[in-house]
Amino acid sequence: MSKPHWRRAHAGDLAAISAIAARIHPDLSERPDVFAEKMRLYPDGCCVLAAGDEIAGYGLAHPWMRQQIPPLDGFLERLPDAADCLYVHDVAVLPDFRGGTTRAYVAEIEQLARSSGITTLALVSVYTTRPLWEHLGFRGVVPDAALRDKLSSYGAGATYMLRELAQ
Repeated sequence: MSKPHWRRAHAGDLAAISAIAARIHPDLSERPDVFAEKMRLYPDGCCVLAAGDEIAGYGLAHPWMRQQIPPLDGFLERLPDAADCLYVHDVAVLPDFRGGTTRAYVAEIEQLARSSGITTLALVSVYTTRPLWEHLGFRGVVPDAALRDKLSSYGAGATYMLRELAQ
């Protein structure tokens, strides 16, 4: 079997993305329409991990504003004109396909950010993923009251994290 690789997500991948999301994030469910909107608004940032004929993971990212978190399971409606970060909404990889795949996705979106003139990546770390994200260069941010309120919907231990891209 060929080595798993990231490719741009297509509408036909939506069922697989939703199934993986339900398995990896059972407590943070989002409707397929929410994923579809991100794919439509910013297709370059939405990828799937193709492993032969199956989808083994997905990554969804889009331009956004620092210190702001899109609502979980909520529609963006539009991307901000003055985006100052590329927000990694989610990276979910099935357990058998982990080991370097998240790093490869982050490297791809880092290039995407640079080519768009964006110098910061942002995300919310959930469950126990903070050490992984720290290993990939992200740093936790002390949230203000508004950010703390939004983080609460992501579960206990959710951490807003930023990674500045070297110029």
